[in-house]
Amino acid sequence: MTRFIEFKKQRELGEILSDTFAFLRTQFKPFVSTYFKIVGPYLVVMLISMVFYLSAFSSFLDFNTQSSNQVFSGITMFFGILVFFIALIMVYATSQSTVLHYIKSYSIHAGIIDFNEIKKEVYSSLWSFIGLGILVVLSVFIGLMFCILPGIYLAVPLSLSFSIMVFAQKSVGDSYSYGFTLVKDEWGITFATLFVVGIIVTIASYAYSLPEVLYLYAKMGIFSGEMDATTMTNSFVDPIYMILNMIGTVAQVLLNLITIIAGAFIYFNLNEKKNFTGTFERIQSIGKTPEN
Repeated sequence: MTRFIEFKKQRELGEILSDTFAFLRTQFKPFVSTYFKIVGPYLVVMLISMVFYLSAFSSFLDFNTQSSNQVFSGITMFFGILVFFIALIMVYATSQSTVLHYIKSYSIHAGIIDFNEIKKEVYSSLWSFIGLGILVVLSVFIGLMFCILPGIYLAVPLSLSFSIMVFAQKSVGDSYSYGFTLVKDEWGITFATLFVVGIIVTIASYAYSLPEVLYLYAKMGIFSGEMDATTMTNSFVDPIYMILNMIGTVAQVLLNLITIIAGAFIYFNLNEKKNFTGTFERIQSIGKTPEN
């Protein structure tokens, strides 16, 4: 049997990081299986629309083609971007929801997950996740417009709003506002934890995207100093480049799951410090038997 990881307890920064990867290691097969069963279809649509967009973009930049073909390529590119953007929203919304509801099922059933329960809750809360996501992104974006610092300040409490909505079962509005209460007097350590996790995920993302960038540069002749406009446009529809691009995109989506899991640990850590929810549950369970 795999070791059960208790989420509802206080942790230091190092423990949050180690338990995040310990959870992924012990739950890898059921976690990945659950994730792709729910998020996989949206991810496939996103990748296909990305291929259509790159193909249309390459044709649109090819000035040797007829103007009618360029117009068609422009229309195709527009719809490709539109479908890609919608699929991207669905991927990130379902990713957040799937991971958090997986953790919720894992915690409730002491290490055993219920796929049907997770799937049902993901789809029932989908619009709430989309709405909260849009609200969070707009808030952070507006904050970044004002000398960057307000955006950074807002990003810390708002990053916990998704965990609050799932684990505390609050509404979109309450989840948005409660994050500020939760990080009160704990903003610095919360920021530090998210920053360290962000660095790890960013470095790993660069590692996966590096082959794609190097291949594109080599294809375009940047390393040899012999750049050609035709080669540049054709590079975007090169099969190898597209495969590397899709691998890098999928890797970035999957690596983002580390941030979501770490965010759940951060939420439970702060919640225990303020509300002692897990502590009270463990006290109440003392002396109880399965028959009780």
